[in-house]
This record gives sequence, C-alpha cells and structure tokens, in this order.
Amino acid sequence: MTSDEQAAKSPALFSDVAPSKRSRFVRSLPKPHEVLIGAPGWALAMAISACLALWLRGNGAALHLRDVLLLYALGGLFAWPLSLFAARFAAQEREVETRFSAFLLCLIAGTVATTACLFTFDYRIFYAQWHAATGTRTWLFQFLFTFLAALYQFLVLGVRLYLPFGLVAVVAASLWLAQSDMRQRR
Repeated sequence: MTSDEQAAKSPALFSDVAPSKRSRFVRSLPKPHEVLIGAPGWALAMAISACLALWLRGNGAALHLRDVLLLYALGGLFAWPLSLFAARFAAQEREVETRFSAFLLCLIAGTVATTACLFTFDYRIFYAQWHAATGTRTWLFQFLFTFLAALYQFLVLGVRLYLPFGLVAVVAASLWLAQSDMRQRR
C-alpha cells in the first residue's frame, strides 16, 4: 500500500499528514472502542477484586460494601483510558516485553492513583465540615493534611483489596494489550 492510499484511508482530521509522521501523542491515544469496552470491563474487574478480597478476609458483609465497590469500580473506569495512553506513549514501537511491562506498570499505578484520588476527595468532603473557612491559611493546612492522611490511609488499607484477584486481572490485561498492540503495528 502506498503512502497516498494510506493517507486516503486515514481520518479526515489527519488526511494531510502521513500516518508515519503523526505525533507520538496522537498515536498513543486509545481508540473509542477500547475505552467503551475496556473501561467498564476494567471497572468491573476492580470491583470484583475488592469484593473477593473483602470476602476472603471475612468482611463480605461490610457496612458500606456498596460504597467500597463503587469507589473501586469508578477508580478502574477512570484509570483505564489514562493508563492505556501512558503505557502506549512510554512503549511505542518497542518489543512485546517492553510493552507488557509498560502496560503492567501503568495499569497498576494508574488504577491505584485514580482510586486513591477518589478516596481522598470523599475523605475531604466528609471532614470539610470541621475545617476553617475556605481560603484561609488554617484551611490550607487542614486541606493538605486531610489529603495526605487520606492518601496514607488508602495506601495502607485500600491497596490490599486489589489482591489477589486484581493482580491476576492486571497481568492478564497487560498480556492481552501487549499482544494486541503488536498485531496492530504489523
């Protein structure tokens, strides 16, 4: 296929730019179907991971089980497109082992970071009622230390809910993504 034929098949937005000259940024963006199918799937996997971890620890009948599962599902939902983009950007046109490592690292870091941010927002909303007036120096310190305490609490208590099922899910997803990216590049 000639470069003219490739340019004719590319989207209208990039018709004047040859596919080989697209920026690394644009080539790293996940496709819409990957987000529409993958993000809910990843959200479901992370919610199942949290549910199974609670069940294995004997906390299956937790008081706020629905809230916990929603938190982990939303964390997975928002982390999926960000993690895909970051991994593809980091390992573009690399060997399959490098892509696997990039997907593994980005899915773990992205999912934990996104869920931790959602947890800290919820934590902050709850404790805001006892904080000083917004914009004051006292409020700034209260905001900062509430955020840091919530982050610490999530990292100590919340990350455990990704094990053991979340580890299996992230390895399987990383293998699948690394292989599918290799087929797309051929």
